[in-house]
Amino acid sequence: MNFLELVRKRYSLRKYSPRPVDRAALERCIEAARLAPSACNSQPWRFLVVESPELRERLAEAAFSGLYKMNQFACHAPVLVVMIRETSGYAARLGGTLRGVPYSLIDLGISGEHFALQAAEEGLGTCWLGWFNERAVKKILGLSRRARVDILFSVGYPEEDAVLPEKKRRDAADLCEYR
Repeated sequence: MNFLELVRKRYSLRKYSPRPVDRAALERCIEAARLAPSACNSQPWRFLVVESPELRERLAEAAFSGLYKMNQFACHAPVLVVMIRETSGYAARLGGTLRGVPYSLIDLGISGEHFALQAAEEGLGTCWLGWFNERAVKKILGLSRRARVDILFSVGYPEEDAVLPEKKRRDAADLCEYR
């Protein structure tokens, strides 16, 4: 499919089939994310792919309970991907400080969307999750208190009867100006 078809196909999936996710498909998603550009080639990301049903269940329960329960749909995804932000290289940190721009977060966004687009190409659905209990996630996964977990992805195949939702977006003419 061409790129615009792929972008139109990708959406935030919230109803997952229990079907296990193919490991090779996940590896291609990680490869796409790995190839993403980053400020000064810092590549300030690391991925933890949680596919073990026992660990995924514990992680989801900890991440999406209490105040964070609006994302409990993610508990039904067969895979959770934890995106860990690492420290950017010196040049990217310096440039970000001078400009007041958190380049490492932009870099995570680029890499994460590469992951999500490759997942769509694989027939997988994803949902970006920023609202979760970070402290609980780090505890369950044995990450240091200093680690930054900014994004989780729920990943899986859509339910059999899933219908591609119509994307509600502003018109291009409202978003773009040519000079």
